[in-house]
Amino acid sequence: MEDWLNGHVYHPLGEKLALALAPTWVTPNMVSFAGWALIVAAAFLYIGLPWPVSVLLAFPVHALWHVFDGADGALARRTGKSSPVGELVDGVCDYTGHIILYVALATLLDDWVGGWAWALATFSGLSRILQSNHSESQRRIYLWRVYGVPWLKNAYGAEDEGLRRRSLFTAVFEPFARLYVALAAASNPLNREIDALIAHSEGHPWEQERVRRVCRRAARTPLRIQTFLGPNIRTVALGISMLAGAPLWFFLFEIVPLNLLLLWSKRLQRRSDLKVVARLSL
Repeated sequence: MEDWLNGHVYHPLGEKLALALAPTWVTPNMVSFAGWALIVAAAFLYIGLPWPVSVLLAFPVHALWHVFDGADGALARRTGKSSPVGELVDGVCDYTGHIILYVALATLLDDWVGGWAWALATFSGLSRILQSNHSESQRRIYLWRVYGVPWLKNAYGAEDEGLRRRSLFTAVFEPFARLYVALAAASNPLNREIDALIAHSEGHPWEQERVRRVCRRAARTPLRIQTFLGPNIRTVALGISMLAGAPLWFFLFEIVPLNLLLLWSKRLQRRSDLKVVARLSL
């Protein structure tokens, strides 16, 4: 499920950070907001300093966000504060921070290609949303089906309103969560059918174990492909693009090869879901 950077760098450092913060007053949401600040700082470093100093400073700051992005969840698990609201805060911080980053990159590119910079940044940003939603939601669906780890769908999906915790924050950002879940459902039309089949196994331990085994085996190949649609490769690609002198190459990377990879991943995921449906229907 994890690429090399997550498995050997970001997640181990995130766990160490969470371990250090667990006895303190720092909350998981504070760590999420700190991650947001790192993305914004990277944006201003990329466009506010002369090249190549801008890249040498901005890239490690942006890479450090990945550590904080993993640390908030690790801290939540260690302190018993995991919740759909926390997942929503994490998602809002990540998406809004990168919107600011893309606006900054478009401002920089505008001096080179004019108005095309904003079209490219918009198309690239929308591509990122679709690609990330597909990759993240499939990972969360896998964790839910195989290990019972709840995610936003359990709180904001139409099937279950019981886990939702009302607050001013959720009232303001609940549409974001519902849109996220709706995009995940639209890109995986067989999910509802699979969930219905899984529901039939409740209360039957042997059948539940068979369901987990079927879902685990079917997801192996799609999950490997979907790791390349996650944020790690984007941060590296942006650093290389900026080292080459402009964010143009980064935008084109998201628009062309990553969108082609998204289409391939969706095709593989559909094949995987059809296998799950066939096996669970037996």
